[in-house]
Amino acid sequence: MIAAKRAALAATRENVASARLAATRGMATKLETPFDPFTPRIPERHPKEHGPGGRHSDAGIKVAVFGAGGFLGRYVCSNLGTNGILGYIGNRGDEFEMRYLKPCFDLGRSRFVFYSPRDRESMAEVIADADIVVNLIGKYYETRAPTTKDTFPYVGMKTNFTFKDCNVDIARTIAELCTEMQVDNLIHVSSLNASEDSASEWARTKWWGEQAVKEAYPWATIIRPAQLVGHEDRFLNWFAKASIMYPAVPLVDGGHALTQPVYVADVADVISKVVDTPEDFEGRTVDVFGPSDYTYKEIGEFVFDITGQTKPLVDVPKSVMQASARVLQFQTLGKGPMITPDLVELWTEDFVPSMTEEEYDAQPQKDKILTMKDFGLAATPIEKIAFDYLHRYRDGGHFVLTEGYQGGGHSSRMFG
Repeated sequence: MIAAKRAALAATRENVASARLAATRGMATKLETPFDPFTPRIPERHPKEHGPGGRHSDAGIKVAVFGAGGFLGRYVCSNLGTNGILGYIGNRGDEFEMRYLKPCFDLGRSRFVFYSPRDRESMAEVIADADIVVNLIGKYYETRAPTTKDTFPYVGMKTNFTFKDCNVDIARTIAELCTEMQVDNLIHVSSLNASEDSASEWARTKWWGEQAVKEAYPWATIIRPAQLVGHEDRFLNWFAKASIMYPAVPLVDGGHALTQPVYVADVADVISKVVDTPEDFEGRTVDVFGPSDYTYKEIGEFVFDITGQTKPLVDVPKSVMQASARVLQFQTLGKGPMITPDLVELWTEDFVPSMTEEEYDAQPQKDKILTMKDFGLAATPIEKIAFDYLHRYRDGGHFVLTEGYQGGGHSSRMFG
């Protein structure tokens, strides 16, 4: 009887191991439609892979990541590590400043390399012998630092990295290095709102950056996400934080512009699928956006419905908001300013896909702009994930609405 139990246990372990290997090797899920030309068919085991599968394996692929310390970067690194990929992480400071990325990879499966965006050789050291390079570098504001002047008041501000530096020049340098070093594939993350006609300098330079990358590395894969939402976002969190900081929450021109935000993990999953079979996406553009569009006013109301905050949403003309932003851009909260003049310009423009779902599907296959649908992925609604990180702004947290909590429910104190 003991022998039979051991045999059954061994069979169970073998089945679990097989299921785990199939689930963790490659983030993509095989679709039942065999004619889909874009969805990667990830084998259960990469030809060069060895190990038990997943995070504790060596997938035989090296990926260099620039901008890994940003919002999207940590999700991309987590996916890379889950698939047993060796990550080359570029960092501009001490490697311990990005130590929170180390758990994304198994022991010895990450390499942190110092570089300066103005030092081409140091950027080449990050790339080294990587098979794929992912460029996530981007800033929504221009970084500034105090400097001395010869005239009164003897203190001024200098710009450290401009929008053009971050979105165009650095992107071009990475693409040129990929060509010179014969890197197999380059994934460049741009923006769904990138446009040469935008009033926002950030959006214009994002578009110029795309053109620079395509010129230097024509077979690069361009990922264009909408505004990102998630635990560390600067979008939904912005409304909740603004309600704490200001007597009213401003809406530029009434907040009537449209936006179609996307969950950051969905964008990371798309990038992971491209990494799995990069040759299938050479020269392709991928638009990544959420399932629904909203006005900024609707977004603010949605956030306050979760947080219970009662500050009014106030219609502020663009000209007034611009004047305020010139001052408030120097008020930082966390890693950047709450509002800048360029953000005001961005908030007055629609941040939505350029086509409808039917128009995306009707494109010729040769030059088709892909979407999450082509990867077999469904966009995550913001309603599904927003509560997880917005409830912390409630007065007393989400337990405050529970009857009997600390002597009774407090919903009447919160909501009237």
